[in-house]
Amino acid sequence: MGAARLVVAKLGTSTLVDGSGALDHDFIRSLCDQVGELAAEGTRVVIVSSGAAAAGRDVLGFDARPTDIPTLQACAAAGQVRLTEAYAEVLSKRGIPCGQVLLTRRDVTDRDGYLNARNTLERLLDLGVVPVVNENDTVSVAEFAFGDNDMLGAIVAAMLNADLYVILSDVEGLYTSNPQTDPSASLVELVEEVNGRVSSMAGGAGTSFGTGGMSSKLRAARAMLVAGIPTVICQGRRERVLVDVAHGQRVGTLFKAPEGTPHETGRKLWIGLAEVVKGTLTLDDGASRAVVERGSSILPVGVVSTTGTYEAGDVVNVVTQRGDLIGRGVARYSSDDMRRVHGLKLEVIARFLDEKYVQPAIHRDELLVF
Repeated sequence: MGAARLVVAKLGTSTLVDGSGALDHDFIRSLCDQVGELAAEGTRVVIVSSGAAAAGRDVLGFDARPTDIPTLQACAAAGQVRLTEAYAEVLSKRGIPCGQVLLTRRDVTDRDGYLNARNTLERLLDLGVVPVVNENDTVSVAEFAFGDNDMLGAIVAAMLNADLYVILSDVEGLYTSNPQTDPSASLVELVEEVNGRVSSMAGGAGTSFGTGGMSSKLRAARAMLVAGIPTVICQGRRERVLVDVAHGQRVGTLFKAPEGTPHETGRKLWIGLAEVVKGTLTLDDGASRAVVERGSSILPVGVVSTTGTYEAGDVVNVVTQRGDLIGRGVARYSSDDMRRVHGLKLEVIARFLDEKYVQPAIHRDELLVF
């Protein structure tokens, strides 16, 4: 992997805070030194930073993470100021301006909003600004939350067609098993496909300060494999780690699709990463193979069942009968209509129902296969 010219770096809360849960300003200075070194070489960096709520807890005097949404959002509001100031102050001493970009999933589920966000980020980079991106936790609600910044970082990386996505974590990378409980666990240096075996290596949730664990990092890395963007999960506090990874040195776990693997279009990536999922289609084995191996459209006859409430045009997950997520796409039927036609061939549907029902459940042009 050669040197990257546009890097999206995601930092988790557990990497950004010290043992007491307050922002670790020494670490932030070290990170900004690396950003400045890369900028001097012509490499542009976008920082996707967690830590606002944790910083706000320190500002507002909470000893533990609040459990009610209004207080959590108040912490995020107070902490976002401190977090951005911490980056801006250090970067400005290095002659680099800093710009804050707050996003919710609602901002990017609309195609125009997605493009506007992309244009803003691209313009900031053109002007030599380091964008600091975070979820706007002060207004996010459950339906439109990203859930963790690992996926937000993946969306930003896909949006900008980045050369590299780096997840700066509190672990060295992906291990074959939990190294805290299994002495024989070893670091996985290269992953070319996130399959069931790889997913089984992920542990549970993150620390008391953060919301993400290895499972969320694997979901983000799988999305980047589809986008054709190499992803590295590594220890964020390792000395000069961001510079080393951007220079192509082997650090942590690299997720990279084999050479020649086709990459999906921007619209499909938007469907798969940014849109809010409203339901699920479960496919039989034949339909699952057709989707995974040939990227086929999904016909009603291959749908075993559906869950959720959605309208035609909404995005749904596509899973196997074992529950494995294999894709995400735009439904051509509402959930009520899908329950009427699933399992039926198109010629049968044409005989008994209106012409509008004679179509794929999801067309291949609107289906992102993971």
